[in-house]
Amino acid sequence: MTQKITLTFLFAIALFSIQTAQAQLTSQHAIGARFGSATGITYRYTLSEDRAAQAIMSWQSGSQASRFRLVGLYEFHKPITGDFSWFYGFGGSVGSYTRKSYSETITEGNTSSTTTYPKKSELALSIDGIVGVEYNIPTTPLAVSLDVKPYFDFIQESSIRLFDPFGFSIRYQF
Repeated sequence: MTQKITLTFLFAIALFSIQTAQAQLTSQHAIGARFGSATGITYRYTLSEDRAAQAIMSWQSGSQASRFRLVGLYEFHKPITGDFSWFYGFGGSVGSYTRKSYSETITEGNTSSTTTYPKKSELALSIDGIVGVEYNIPTTPLAVSLDVKPYFDFIQESSIRLFDPFGFSIRYQF
């Protein structure tokens, strides 16, 4: 019983220490590239030692559709150890979703019919979240991060994307 109380006490101290520690974002600005399911440009502005605002302009193109998004996120940064930190945040995005025009041919027996679907564009609005880890490369102004950015589309698909939006970013900090 004493071990359980001791372990609970140590866990509570560790949890309290993590919550009060700050990640100390050392640069005011960071700009770079984001790669993953969508490619884009990322810019982070430091608001305080442990908070930042991030903007992402991303595009994604496939054989049937393309997507363009402007994302704004408010982030909280927490230390892990040394040059590693983790972050989480929330925000939203606005963009466009375009289904490319295509033709579909259906053959039944000796007859075939072709249907042509025109290009169609739609507004995309979403609520976004982000969680990830970041490593500040010592003696350089560079940082790399790995994150997942789930989002809920309101208009375009009315769906939640949880695992599609993985990203790897490299940023120059100044």
